[in-house]
Amino acid sequence: MSVATKFSNQLSLEEFLKLPETKPASEYIDGVIEQKPMPQGEHSIIQTRLVTAINEVALSKKLALAFTELRCTFGGRSIVPDLSVFVWDRIPKTSTGRIVNRFEICPDWMIEILSPEQSTNKIIRKIIFSLKGGTQLAWLIDPEDESVTIFYPNQLPEVKEKEEILPVLDSLKDWQLSVEEMFSWLKLD
Repeated sequence: MSVATKFSNQLSLEEFLKLPETKPASEYIDGVIEQKPMPQGEHSIIQTRLVTAINEVALSKKLALAFTELRCTFGGRSIVPDLSVFVWDRIPKTSTGRIVNRFEICPDWMIEILSPEQSTNKIIRKIIFSLKGGTQLAWLIDPEDESVTIFYPNQLPEVKEKEEILPVLDSLKDWQLSVEEMFSWLKLD
């Protein structure tokens, strides 16, 4: 179950960002601080395998970089998608070329994995906010019914299942993953 705290005099985003980090992470949306649920087995396996698979394809060719649980602060909110993928030339860096600690832009591709105690509509609202802020692609993975809802800016969502191939960023177009293959990661036999 997530924990939401509404502050009577509306905590500012800057004040929120000065608070100590929580485990699991807390997000700031319109003055409300909500702690994400602790990832469980299915969520954790999918998240770990996905970030590894994306980075195996994207990192060596400097196409993109996938992160787990990365705080992204933009548009007056601070969210922590389960996976955030940034196209290589959009990865924020310092003047010396090192990756920055604070990402103040939206991800190019965000992936959320639905946990049993999460509200689907809250996640969809976060995805829509990110799409309006510049995110190009979003997945909402539902382990319970083994489907993935795909979101693009200014389009109706579509649901992928079974042997259907999941869409990826244009820079990763040579990589393919089916819904069935992704959910096969949950079987350890």
